[in-house]
Amino acid sequence: MATVYYCTHRDLKDVYPHIDEFDTKTAIYGWVTTGTTSLYLARDSGLVTVLFANGEDLGDPEANSGVVNANGEWYYDSNLDTVYYFNSASEPIDMLMEGGEDFNTLITRYRGNASRYFEAACDSFLPREMYLNADGEYDYIIKRVTALLTAAFLIRASDPQHPQGEPLWTEAMETIDALREGRIKFSKDVTSDSSKGVVREVNVSGTIRLVDTRGRYKGTYDKIKVKIDTTGGAIGTATYSVWVKDGTNLGGDGTVGGVEGSKVVDKQVITGDYQTLSGGLQIRFAGTSATANDTWEVEVQGFYEEIDTPHIKSTRLTRR
Repeated sequence: MATVYYCTHRDLKDVYPHIDEFDTKTAIYGWVTTGTTSLYLARDSGLVTVLFANGEDLGDPEANSGVVNANGEWYYDSNLDTVYYFNSASEPIDMLMEGGEDFNTLITRYRGNASRYFEAACDSFLPREMYLNADGEYDYIIKRVTALLTAAFLIRASDPQHPQGEPLWTEAMETIDALREGRIKFSKDVTSDSSKGVVREVNVSGTIRLVDTRGRYKGTYDKIKVKIDTTGGAIGTATYSVWVKDGTNLGGDGTVGGVEGSKVVDKQVITGDYQTLSGGLQIRFAGTSATANDTWEVEVQGFYEEIDTPHIKSTRLTRR
């Protein structure tokens, strides 16, 4: 079964930009010559799973020290805690020799550990299908929590007393508790305000914005598309159109020029007051000038579809 990672290296850099400082490679010193020309060894090196020379990964080790006989070859003898290295061009004492793990490999392993930790902490009350949003991507809160866990694990492994490890860990634990208690919602949760619509900009370059909605949506679910027509300009001149779902597609797919459903509002002049959207909802524009083809998406859930996740509360029992 493929390993599932809930955050990427990019997500990790977003929550802690200095994570690259915690590369776990360790410098290896004390290189001496052996009886074989160009073959060097360093004793008491500590475990070496990958050897690096001036930052270059030297690849897999040889089978034993006796076959280390070409430039760049190496071998770690765990019984003697000694690493062997062959180089006929340079002496390792003049190079940066390091033992450790490739950083990308290390990050991948820690991301996997953080993902498994999150599952263990949340699976008892959050079905895994809830981890995905309406677009089939992992919800941002899932990405952030696992990135926080990854950073905290890596920092603590490098330096348990590092001052940045505790705040990252605390935020991750507080977020997990908030998810458990229903105080943090996923983007796809149907909450008490979902029927009012969530407005997202798809492609907007003008200064007129879709700023508000009014009413409650009477359907079930849709991504309603709102677009400025070829008539741009100021309020009173610019016009907009609206597409809603049909039997095949939603109102819009959230992309410029993407698949559209059925047009229900055609070239209505923008007034600045509340105007027709669909399903009992109205929208309001504000600003100075609209650009042709500016596009918004209004994601809506039906009024009767609303289900708020309850908070977990304790009950006191007494014996009489």
